[in-house]
Amino acid sequence: MLLVVVAVEAEARAIPRMDGVRVIVSGIGRTNAAAAVTQSLLELDECEGVLNVGLCGVLPGCELPIASVVHGTAAVYAEEGMDTPSGFVDIATMGFSLGTDEGNVLRPDADLVEHSAAFTAGVSIATVATCSGTDQRAAMIASRTGAAVEAMEGAAVLHASRRLGTRAIEIRAISNTTGDRDKQQWDVEAALASLGETVPAICKAISPKI
Repeated sequence: MLLVVVAVEAEARAIPRMDGVRVIVSGIGRTNAAAAVTQSLLELDECEGVLNVGLCGVLPGCELPIASVVHGTAAVYAEEGMDTPSGFVDIATMGFSLGTDEGNVLRPDADLVEHSAAFTAGVSIATVATCSGTDQRAAMIASRTGAAVEAMEGAAVLHASRRLGTRAIEIRAISNTTGDRDKQQWDVEAALASLGETVPAICKAISPKI
C-alpha cells in the first residue's frame, strides 16, 4: 500500500483511483499534515511509502513553468529558528535538533527519489506557514532555504513518516508564481491535470503491482 497525502479535496479529485493506493486529505498546513500521516500509518498494516502530493508556488530564481511537476530532493522548514539582528538562525545553529535530520532540512527516501526522477524535476522545496504574497517575502524564502518552490506540508509529512519508520517523498505541481499578490500568475487547473498524469506513473514505478 502507498499512502498519498494531499491538503485539499481538489488535489484528491485530480488523482485517479488506483488499487494499492490510499489517498487521504489532511487539511492545510504542517499540523494537519503530520497528524493525518501519523493516524493513517498507525491504521495501516503495511505501507510501502508516503507521497505528499499537491500544488506549490515557484520562487524567484526558478525558471520552471507553471504546471511543471517536481519531486523534492529536500524539504526545508522555512520558519523553525530565530530572527536576530544579524539575520535568521536555523535550528542546528541554535544548538537544537528537530529530531530527524540535522537542522531544518529533511531528505526524502533515496529510492523514492530515483523512481520519481524519471517523471519529474528534482528541486528543494520550502515548507512555509505563511505563503509568499510579496516580492520581499518570496526573495527572503528563496534566499533563506535555497528552495525552488514553496508549499505548506512537505517537511511535516517527511518528518512524521520518518518517526514511524516509513519512507516518504514530496511531489508538487507548480500552480502559481510567488511575490506581490496582484502580479502573480496562476493556472490551478493545468497544475492539477499535471498531477493527475504524473502521480499514477510514479506510484506504478514505486510499486509495480499497482
